[in-house]
Formats: sequence, C-alpha cells, structure tokens
Amino acid sequence: MRLKDQFQFVRQNMKKNRSRLFMTILATAMSVAFLIVLASVGFGLHKSIVKETLERRIVTEIEVPGKEEPNNGFRQLTNDDISFFEGIEDVKAVTRRKNLQNYKFEVEEHQTNAQAVVAHMPSETKAGLELSEGRLPKEETEVVVGYHFFQDLHPSKEITEDLYNEKGQIKEEFRYKGELVGKKITMEVIKFEDGKEVKKPLEVTVVGIRKKPTKEWIYDNVVFVSEGVLKQVEEFTGTPRGMMKDPNNPDMELPTIPTDQYDQVKIYAKDMESVKDISAHLKDNNYPSYSVINELKDVNMMFTIVKAGLIFIGTIAIIIASIGIYNTMTMAVTERAPDIGIMKAIGANPKTIKKIFLLESSYIGLIGAAIGTLVAYAISFIVNFGLPLIIKQAFGEEPPEGLIFSHIPYTLPIISFIICYLVTILSGLRPAQRATKVDVLQAMRREV
Repeated sequence: MRLKDQFQFVRQNMKKNRSRLFMTILATAMSVAFLIVLASVGFGLHKSIVKETLERRIVTEIEVPGKEEPNNGFRQLTNDDISFFEGIEDVKAVTRRKNLQNYKFEVEEHQTNAQAVVAHMPSETKAGLELSEGRLPKEETEVVVGYHFFQDLHPSKEITEDLYNEKGQIKEEFRYKGELVGKKITMEVIKFEDGKEVKKPLEVTVVGIRKKPTKEWIYDNVVFVSEGVLKQVEEFTGTPRGMMKDPNNPDMELPTIPTDQYDQVKIYAKDMESVKDISAHLKDNNYPSYSVINELKDVNMMFTIVKAGLIFIGTIAIIIASIGIYNTMTMAVTERAPDIGIMKAIGANPKTIKKIFLLESSYIGLIGAAIGTLVAYAISFIVNFGLPLIIKQAFGEEPPEGLIFSHIPYTLPIISFIICYLVTILSGLRPAQRATKVDVLQAMRREV
C-alpha cells in the first residue's frame, strides 16, 4: 500500500467517529497549550530580567575593584595595573577615577552639592563619554559637570516656601535660568582646624555638560575636576583626597593614599564577545572583576533550570492526554477488526497495518499540537495585554515597565511538537501491535 493510500485510509477511518476524535484532539490541544503557556512564563520573566540587566549597564563594561596579592592581600589599582589592562587584547579603553568629597558649588546666587571626581578624560572619551553642551577641559581650572548638576541648582538664600514639586524636583521658578557653560563656579572646600570649620573657595570654569543619561533613574550630578584641583584641595586640607578629620578627634590617622591610586577602574571591551576572554585573563592574573556577562551567566543558568521544570510539568499534562489517545486507538482497532481482517486476507503486511495505526495516532497528536500552539499564542497575547490592567485595577500599582509575563520563542512550539509526537506514538504503539495480531477468521465474524 502506497503512503498516499495509507493517509487516505486513515482520514476515512477518522471520520467514522467524529465526536470521539474531536474530544481526543481537544484534550491533546489543551495539554499542548498548557505546556506552552506554562513554559512561556519562564521565558517571559527570563527575557524581562535579561533586558533590564542589559539596559541598566553597558554590556562591554568590566569593573575591576582591585588586585588580590598572595602575600599583601587586596590592594587598590595603580598606574602599573592600568598599563597592564591597556595591553590586554581587545580592550577598547580603561577609565580610572579618583573620588573626592561632596562639596558645595555656587554660581551667581544659586548653589548645589555634588561630588568632585578626578577622571582621565582621554579614556573617558574612548569609553563613550558624550557632552550635550560645550567641550572637554583643557586647563586645570576647567571642569565638566553632570547632566543633573544644572537642574539641581537652587537659590542660595533661604526659601520660605516649598522648594520642590510633587516629583521631588526643584520648582521651575527657583531654577537657575542662565547659561552654565563658560561660567565660573565656586567649589567650597572645608577642613577642621582647632575644632573650627575653615572654608576655602576654589574657582573653576564649566566648559562642558554631560549628555542626558539614557535611563530616567540614572542621576548624574558629578563634577569632573583636574589633578591640579585635587592638588589644591590636598594642600589646603592636608589630607589625601580632601578627607575631613573628625573635629572631636583631630589626632586621628588617615590612610595613606598614593597619588597614582584609583578608587574606580573600568575596562571597556571592543565587543561583547571579548568580555569573557578579558574577564578570564583578569582572573588568571588575580584581578577580580564584574561584568554584565558574568551576571547573565548566573541568570541564564537559573532560568534554564526553571524552564526545564515548567516544560516537565507541561509534559505530564500531555502524558495524561495520551491516555485518551490510547483509548481512542484501542477502540479503533476493535471497531475496524473486519477491515483489518480483509486487509490481511488480501495479503497486507503486518508492518503496513501497524504503520497505519501509528500514522493515525500521530495524526491526532500533530493536529492537537497545531491547535494548542495557536491557542497558546492567543493566551500569551491576552496575558501580556490584560494582566497589567488587572494588576493596576486590583492592586492600584503599575507593573514594572517592559515586564513580559509570557514570551513564546520559536523553539518552544518545536519542543512541544516533538514531545507531543513522541508521546502520541508511544500511546498508539500498543493498539497498533494489537492490530497486527488480529485473527482473520475471527475478524471476519466480528468476534474480536
């Protein structure tokens, strides 16, 4: 019997009991839809977390907090380490910063508090530093300020009414209205001497404003100063990085910080594929590091286990549905005993008979899988659209922006089809074997 004839025979027989066939396919479709929707929750949450992680941080960025030395323990990084990092293959830039204290900055009749940071501008530019206005510093007294520095400027005099609006921002009428680029601002450095506070104003010029951060939650009011400004601060305070001594304990000893020691060092790879190799090279040389790739590795491992567990639970539903397929195929063998007897009488091969019944069981499974997949996509769309509205109405809270409750990658329906096909073949195997053992004479007399 040709394959085409086998398919035609199967379709004709399936039409004989449509109600039972419909219920069997329905059960299979429901189980497949359950598997896909259940697993899609794991895929959706995984995608949301990966997306948020990638958006919160630069993918090619590697943080290096210091170096672990066998004899001297952990130490901060210096110029020698920077030179080593820059010599690593596929390293695009190595930024290094020295953190000073938070100081009060004044411009005309407005002021704000911000942290002063000494940064190496050439490496910052290579790493992607961009300005919304102005240029990079060329002189020791020139500075670049963060995007929010301008917005945080408020009147120096005391304000009787509320300074901030309902969003926690300075009200428009109190904000600085002038041009900031090119203006001289005063940086107020403080030290304690004989228990008294002594202040020294350092005048610097704003020549650039950093570009607005890509994310709303990033707050940037840092002031990038030069090594020359740092030197003036240390000469005045007599302490490294302008540290303030406790006025109640003037004899306290402050840590010694070498001039080439950095508080924050970041390596930027040329591309995402290079991050893993650079991190491995750092680890081999006793440099602990952190990158998004490392974080994603742990996240991916955790969600792989979760998704595998959800698929396993969904598979149980398909196995339960396979009981219906087994019952349908067993009844089919009983009802079609005369047909089987005739086929045997005219010389049909038992393998052909077995193949026909396996074909029918797989037919049921694949139709159910196709319908279940379409239903799963519909449910996924409804969940992603409707669940945020339900959460908002029921709990009065907005779900996190960009949260994906259900995501169905193309691999998930493929996995479901494979699982469903294997389970339905196994379900139809026993009835198919029984069909090959039908006695011709008994079948013709309908005594099976």
